[in-house]
Amino acid sequence: MSRKSWIQFGIVGFLWGIPYLLMKVAVEDIPPALIVAGRTLIGAAILIPIAVFNKTFMDAVRGIKYVLPYAFLEMVGPWILITSAEKEISSGLAGLLVATVPIFATIFTSMRGDHSVWQPKRIFGLVVGFIGIIALVGIESITGSSNPKAIAMVILASILYAYAVLMVTSNLPGVDGVAINGLAMAITALFYMPIAIVVWPSNPVSFNAIASLIALGVFSTAIAFMLFFIVIAEIGPARGSLTTYVNTAVAVVLGIIILNEPITLGIIVGLPLVLLGSFLASRKSKLVVIAEA
Repeated sequence: MSRKSWIQFGIVGFLWGIPYLLMKVAVEDIPPALIVAGRTLIGAAILIPIAVFNKTFMDAVRGIKYVLPYAFLEMVGPWILITSAEKEISSGLAGLLVATVPIFATIFTSMRGDHSVWQPKRIFGLVVGFIGIIALVGIESITGSSNPKAIAMVILASILYAYAVLMVTSNLPGVDGVAINGLAMAITALFYMPIAIVVWPSNPVSFNAIASLIALGVFSTAIAFMLFFIVIAEIGPARGSLTTYVNTAVAVVLGIIILNEPITLGIIVGLPLVLLGSFLASRKSKLVVIAEA
């Protein structure tokens, strides 16, 4: 991997690691529905013109029967679940729970006929990952460190994330990711706009909350998606998926340093198990990759 690719990889990992911090700050003053509407409106306003300029937007429009459910599975559902959950749990814990996406993606892939999941290494990864989830949820719940309902909301969001990407990539192969996500963001913004108007805050909103929402839309929603597809094109989806582990580390570290979030026993025990399990579960041997090609 070239130096340029490494830099882009690192930037994507950072940009997808800071949303949990930004959401935690924004949700203090701004209702979750307004945060989702705002970030997707900003993201769509940036990505759609780029897709139109590249003449790829209409490809996504023609695939609307797949982009529409993708929007609900990838954005409408998960982003409101995670944003709402961060009222009750730390940003670091939210980022850690989202690191389970590769585990669920592996399960969904196997259900669609990819039997490479039954490699011993990947099965071991699934087992380790689920032990990590159980340990994390159990310790956090028993010790009272986090709200079990909020934890369940983020895990549900991770399951939706995992299925959404698999669904849209298998049904719209070759369609520009910027176009797909730009259209999906527009759909999400339209869905939440009426709700956002109803829950519009009557109290003054802090500068930090507004700045966090704008940064969330520009950097972690629009720019991160653009860079991610550049990285995927250069290093492939297998290596590109490793940004998940960078995201998690960034989310946990920023939560501790900036928000003074505690390092709980659940995170200490669950973090290494979830990351190791996700890494192993999403890995394919070179032999399998060559055979599929």
